[in-house]
Amino acid sequence: QGPLVESGGGSVQAGGSLRLSCAHSGHTYIEYCMGWLRQAPGEEREGVAVICTDGTTSLADSVKGRFTISQDNVKNTLYLQMNNLKPEDTGIYYCAADMLPATLTLGGMSYWGQGTQVTVSS
Repeated sequence: QGPLVESGGGSVQAGGSLRLSCAHSGHTYIEYCMGWLRQAPGEEREGVAVICTDGTTSLADSVKGRFTISQDNVKNTLYLQMNNLKPEDTGIYYCAADMLPATLTLGGMSYWGQGTQVTVSS
């Protein structure tokens, strides 16, 4: 995948929207999944969303109906559209290569970027 570079974070009020982007260099795997993780200060990292090469997606229960993950294979960019944001969505969001869709966890060959901060105020 090469380096992963996240962007699009910021500060919004509850109910607002943000779109995160992750630039990467593409991949050569027949089946592969990428996704997003987030981590709030003092809390454990959690998986948010995963998208695989077969088009299937997986979302954490806490974001279903609000977040959408997508991939532009031409531009080699992964997206996370976040709507109706809540204060509990606050954290650093990381783009990750090689995630497991069933558990929204990192696979054995995973790596991630520097992250982008998302802050949602009430």
